[in-house]
Amino acid sequence: MTIHDVARHAGVGSMTVSRVIRGAGNVSVGMREKVEASVRALNYQVNVAARATRSRSAAARVGILYSNPSASYLSEIMVGGLEQSSRLASHLILERCEGLAGQKQAVKRLLAAGVDGVILPPPLCDSRQTINMLRAEGVTVLALATARPMIDVSSVRIDDFEGALAMTRHLIALGHRDIAFIKGDPQHTPTELRYEGFLAGMSEAGLTVRPEWVAQGLFTYRSGLAAAEKLFEARLRPSAIFASNDDMAAAALAVAHGRQIAVPRDLTICGFDDTAVATTVWPEVTTIHQPIAEMGRAAVRLIVEEIRARKSGSDPAPVHHLLPFTLMDRDSSGPAPP
Repeated sequence: MTIHDVARHAGVGSMTVSRVIRGAGNVSVGMREKVEASVRALNYQVNVAARATRSRSAAARVGILYSNPSASYLSEIMVGGLEQSSRLASHLILERCEGLAGQKQAVKRLLAAGVDGVILPPPLCDSRQTINMLRAEGVTVLALATARPMIDVSSVRIDDFEGALAMTRHLIALGHRDIAFIKGDPQHTPTELRYEGFLAGMSEAGLTVRPEWVAQGLFTYRSGLAAAEKLFEARLRPSAIFASNDDMAAAALAVAHGRQIAVPRDLTICGFDDTAVATTVWPEVTTIHQPIAEMGRAAVRLIVEEIRARKSGSDPAPVHHLLPFTLMDRDSSGPAPP
């Protein structure tokens, strides 16, 4: 039994039920009685431990629920999130999950820890089921790095489509016409928009995308190895490979080295995100800089502001924060070979 069930029974919103349970003052007597009657009828049990933890602490308790396999991506989020959390005297709690069963257990652990809000990085930022699970318990939610923000959920992101379009135009300006693409995990919304941006750039230049030059990856280094091997086994080799993230770009670089293909003399390789791996491989990877640490800072700041507003009895509108990207031109890209 959740707050959502009580709200449906009472015919009110979940936030109204949350206010009644918290004892907030901005609820009419009639509405309060209606909700309390539904609580009794459904025998709804408040998570007393979590509520007590939240009420004792003046500082906001923010959870980060993640299942992203990229350690470098997560570490950047944590750097920014911890910095901002320290400035705001709030507490950050990290929980990892795998699959639907893992999500439910992780949510339970966060609730037991008394979180006021939860930040959801990809791919959970696009999971309506996870968002509803948290909201049903009166927890504030923010989607981090979603490519398609929901109108009713605050978000922090960049424009993935425009970033991929900018990189594709950059490759074309270098003279490349035979450009391959490694797609990311289909469960992540940025995957779709980055591919669409690539296709738009190719179409804009009147270039054809060969089916054999599009390989499926999962945003992991290992998937990038398999994708790159597939591209190199094609009858014709591309002059450039655009990978949907830096882990897969680094993997493509490793495969090229193993095949004695000189980068960037014989092949250009570029990525997306500008995580630490982009500058720890040789040559350093040309990529789209996504300000991940700054996004982590913005996410913590926005969710803490929303939590404090809700604790004061208001119902703030969702905020959608769009940050700029930057194309980082490094040594892995060069003119198309003659």
